[in-house]
Amino acid sequence: MALSYWCVLLACMLPIVAAGVAKWGTFSRPAREGGYDNEDPRAWLALQSGRRARANAAQANSFEALPLFIAAVLTAQQLQVQQALIDGLSVAFVLLRVVYLVLYVTNRATARTLVWSAGMAVSIALMVSPVWA
Repeated sequence: MALSYWCVLLACMLPIVAAGVAKWGTFSRPAREGGYDNEDPRAWLALQSGRRARANAAQANSFEALPLFIAAVLTAQQLQVQQALIDGLSVAFVLLRVVYLVLYVTNRATARTLVWSAGMAVSIALMVSPVWA
């Protein structure tokens, strides 16, 4: 299986990682004491602030970035772009998204925006790679 397909799987796991960061350390306390509320997780997440709120926002953004990336990988594969190019861009996307999550959770907004832009550029490059590759 091509490395790019593994990157799709990893990219799909990143929102779950972000959700875990948002909830980390709250499972040992009862919901009535501010711990994670598995009966109403969205309402609980909506009440969070700081790092937890940013991790939840990073989760949402990670889901939002997936459709273009997945479509771009599949398009490049289907149109038989050089595999090394697809794999390289796919790895770059996943690495940028990992950095993005770290920057989001640690509240580094300007750097986060630059990394988000680079990730979007990678997805676009993958999508248009059949034209120029």
